[in-house]
Amino acid sequence: MSTDANKAIVKRIFNAMAEGDRSAFGDALHPDFAWQATGSSSWSRRWEGLDTVRRDLFRPLFAQFDGQYRSHATRMIAEGDLVMVEVQGDVRTRRGGRYNNQYCYICRFAGGQMIELIEYMDTALIDRELGTYEEALATVKA
Repeated sequence: MSTDANKAIVKRIFNAMAEGDRSAFGDALHPDFAWQATGSSSWSRRWEGLDTVRRDLFRPLFAQFDGQYRSHATRMIAEGDLVMVEVQGDVRTRRGGRYNNQYCYICRFAGGQMIELIEYMDTALIDRELGTYEEALATVKA
């Protein structure tokens, strides 16, 4: 697919995410999708494969939210199979705080689907507002 087509997919995703609709994001993911969270947080790691990402990242992450997570793109740059997007997210947490992280996502596409996402964010905020990854994982495995 073209650079413009990949950028259009990311625009569609974040137009929906701004309304709290995660379906466009899920629909865009390749079965071999990988998500890498950078930094030195307990959440910093790489999840490989769509089923693993859904089970071991999305499920414990979204279990920490008290309400509909919304995010919107503030800037996008695309070149070849890559789309870089700056994003502002916001949701109330079950702990009572706000998880309003700012991100830079590097999205790589293959055959019209997102095959990889590398996430840069405020890792201190994620640990402070969501707790450790191990704590979050325990809430969905209990």
